Amino acid sequence: MTPPYHVVDYEDLFDIESNAFTDSVEERIERLRDKQVSKYRVKTIRSGNMLEVEAYPLMAMPTGGKRGKRRKESSTAQQNLNDKNTIKRVTRIVHTNFTEKDIWATWTYANGKLPADHEQAKKDMQNFIRRLKRWLKKQKKYENFELKYVYVTEFDDGNDKKVRVHHHMITNFPDRDAAEELWNGGGRVQTRRLQPNDFGLEGLVRYVMKDKKKNPTKRYTISRNMKQPKVTIADSKMTRKRAERIAMEEVCAEELFEKMYQGYKFNDIEVKYSEFSSGVYLYVRMKRIDSLVKHKGRFDE
Repeated sequence: MTPPYHVVDYEDLFDIESNAFTDSVEERIERLRDKQVSKYRVKTIRSGNMLEVEAYPLMAMPTGGKRGKRRKESSTAQQNLNDKNTIKRVTRIVHTNFTEKDIWATWTYANGKLPADHEQAKKDMQNFIRRLKRWLKKQKKYENFELKYVYVTEFDDGNDKKVRVHHHMITNFPDRDAAEELWNGGGRVQTRRLQPNDFGLEGLVRYVMKDKKKNPTKRYTISRNMKQPKVTIADSKMTRKRAERIAMEEVCAEELFEKMYQGYKFNDIEVKYSEFSSGVYLYVRMKRIDSLVKHKGRFDE
């Protein structure tokens, strides 16, 4: 009888980078060849031109067997994991919905117009988005345009002890000049075209969402009309033997994954082990080949 399987909580368990793992090569091989690792589940996430692959072990659990104890995370470690997952989630949504035809902007305030608190800043953005939508309806060629956006409100304590607030926004609004005119907060306004690099717009998302300590409230707002990335899961794409080869010989990963996902160029791979589970966690990032010719722009933090 085929034993039942359970999926380890890989986001939690597999958090030790390959180059920081202290076990010997022999001990790593033993972990990789543990017969409790029956096979690997491969999760593929397609977000626009970007593709991510997560491969993690399925553990064979004998009848009557018990799962291993899950470690208890500190609040700091859990917050770091939440932050990491949030960045991934927002990056995927941005890749799915925006291209180099769209823009990102920074909206600031003049001293006399600074909002009193986060709630007022949020209302300012809600009113601004209403103005953007009204402008679109008045333009005949944009009357059926569907506005999409992601924005983050950032708080920064300035030298004058006032709360200095600004907003970062990624949007498909089609007219940069009109957008700048419709912002009524005063202050400096800057709009730029999106410039994906080999990793798409991940660097930009990390930049606009960097203020996690100073802004403990909800860090981002996303319009409800966003398309979601396409996620597929397969339990027959990767054998234990192949996962072992990739983990021990990372140089072969590029060839193997480009063969598995034709039409995509390999970017990089993360190999992670766990103190609490056998097997290995593989995380790969790739980009559609035809997009590489078009997008030579770069965003550096």
